[in-house]
Parts: sequence; C-alpha cells; structure tokens
Amino acid sequence: MFLLEPFKVGIVGCGNISDIYFKNSISYAAFDIVACADIDINRAKRKAELYHIPLALSVDELLDRPDIDLIINLTPPQSHADIIIESLLHDKHVYSEKPLAVSLDDGHKIINLAEERNLHVGAAPDTFLGAGIQTCLDVMQQGMIGTPVAGSAYMMKLGPERWHADPEFFYQEGGGPLFDMGPYYLTTLIQLLGPIRSVMAKAKIHPSERRIMKGPKEGNVIDVKTPTHYSGVLEFAKGPIVSMTMSFDVPATDMPFIEIYGSEGTLKVPDPNTFGGPVLVKKKGEEKWEEVQLTYPHTENSRGLGVVHMVDSIQKQTPFEADGQQALHVLEVMHAFHESSASGKQVLLLSADTPSSLLEWESK
Repeated sequence: MFLLEPFKVGIVGCGNISDIYFKNSISYAAFDIVACADIDINRAKRKAELYHIPLALSVDELLDRPDIDLIINLTPPQSHADIIIESLLHDKHVYSEKPLAVSLDDGHKIINLAEERNLHVGAAPDTFLGAGIQTCLDVMQQGMIGTPVAGSAYMMKLGPERWHADPEFFYQEGGGPLFDMGPYYLTTLIQLLGPIRSVMAKAKIHPSERRIMKGPKEGNVIDVKTPTHYSGVLEFAKGPIVSMTMSFDVPATDMPFIEIYGSEGTLKVPDPNTFGGPVLVKKKGEEKWEEVQLTYPHTENSRGLGVVHMVDSIQKQTPFEADGQQALHVLEVMHAFHESSASGKQVLLLSADTPSSLLEWESK
C-alpha cells in the first residue's frame, strides 16, 4: 500500500499549551514537528531540547523555511491573525489554536487569503473528534432522543488568575470566558445541532480588576478589558433554542456542561474541553440516566488530532471537520454576543448558511 509522506510541521508559540502538542506528536504518523519558534527564543530552545525538536528558531526564520509544510499556531489569541496570515503568505497551511482571530474582519481575511492561495486553514478545538462527542453524534443520528428542540450550555467558574502565571491576556480583548472557553462549547453545539442563526445576549465585567494569585507576578493587578460573564440565547437554523452562560465569576455550580433536549429524551454531553465521556441519555418516561458505551478511540487528551485530520484531508483532497469555516462561524457567534449585549437586539448571523458536512438528524 502506498504511504503518503508525513507533513513537516513547525510550531509557533512555545507556551503552556505547546507541551501537549509536542508530547502527542510522537504518536501521530501524519506529521513530524521539525522546528519550533517563539518570540522568546530561549523558551523555544528549552522546548526543542525537552522534546528533541531539531530546530529552535525565530518566528521569521521558521516561516522562511521552504521545507516546512504546515504551521501549528499556539500563540496568544491577540497574535493569531498575524501569524496565520504571515504563514499563508509564506505558502504554508496553518492549524491554529482557538479562536481563529480576535476581530471578525481578520477572520474573513484569513479565510479569503487561504482560498486565494489554495491553502488550508484549520482551527481548534479538536476535542469533538474524540470518543465522547463522536458518541453523542451517534446518539443524535440514531434518533435516541428524537428531534432536538432545545438545549443548555454552561461554563461557570472563577478566572485563570488563580492558577496561570501569565493570565493578563485572558482579560484583554479576545480573552474572557467566551473567547477562551466558548469555542469548545459552540463547536460542540454546532456539531450536534448545525449552524446558529441568531444570538440574543447580555455581557458584563465584574469585577473591573483581578489580582494574580500565583507565580512571579503574584499580587499584580490586572485591569479587565473584556466581559467576564455572558448569558445568551442561541437560535439554531434547524430550530432548537439553546441557553448558554460563560463566566469567570462563579465560585461553585452543579450545572451540566451541555444538555440537548429532544422530543423523546435528553442527552447529557461530556465536558467539551475533553475527548472522553461520560455520555448519558435519559429517555422519556424513564427514571434513570443510561450511560452510553463509547465506541470510538481517543478518550485521553489527544490535542493535535485535528492536525492529523487536516493533513489527511489535504493529502486526499477531502473535507475535514476542524476547518476554518467552522472556526469563522464560531467567531461570528462570539462577536454576536457582544453586539447583542451592546444593542439590546437579536443579531442574525451571516455565516448561518455556510455549507456543513453534518449529517441530518431526524426523529425516529
């Protein structure tokens, strides 16, 4: 059997999230990480030594290398658009951590540039490719809960200043609970229910200052520039209505991650920031939740799986799931939260009609 050559990959951004990509790449045959870069070259050198990466380079040096096929962009959100655009201009495919960009204009520029240059852009999260969400898709497509009519999604906790050594970017534009964690929840909902048609929402900042509680910056005060609590109502193009709350202001809660309410039962979706389960179903008239067996691989932290799917799709010229169009739709939804909160009006989404590879669900 003919085996395609693995892609040569360069990582830009060697912060906290990079470790899992470096670790997991060892078990992925689709690509080899041959270089890494960071604005702090010493940080890149430390990661290269730790994970036996051949080259530690400046960002410009990495982008200039003609032997690198694809860039994995792990920089802070405020740098995502610049790195993606520069990578595309250097004729490289790009897979980026979420979100695709901070501004919606930059998101459109990225997608348009990729199409112009016949290159591919993919974006996290790829957690929906794991066993948990894939099993949920099976539940939906098999009609186990009937026709979906509504849902709820909650991510409510205290902010990352409690544990992150450099949490300032979480409280700048492009941060906050919605841009940080929203892509996991929105991507999962879109996979399960299809595109989102409209958003009604409110957002607020509380409190206006945060104090760093860990690391060398302990005690430093952060001036909060983005909302820390969002509540919204999502109307899906296929009909369901989903309530969604994202917050860095809640000390404790027992609310579920995601639930989908169907005509014949309810689906309890696992944490969309993970790859595994449990997946639970409670059918109409039953008293107990039934745990659904996971029949897919990747229950562990498999970040980088989206890169594997992306490389496979490029080589075989087939669609792939964690693509830039989906990430752009997620970005538009997040901006709609802000726009709706500011205007007090429902915001209709231009990307709601974007073609989707999702299978249709029907009541059985």
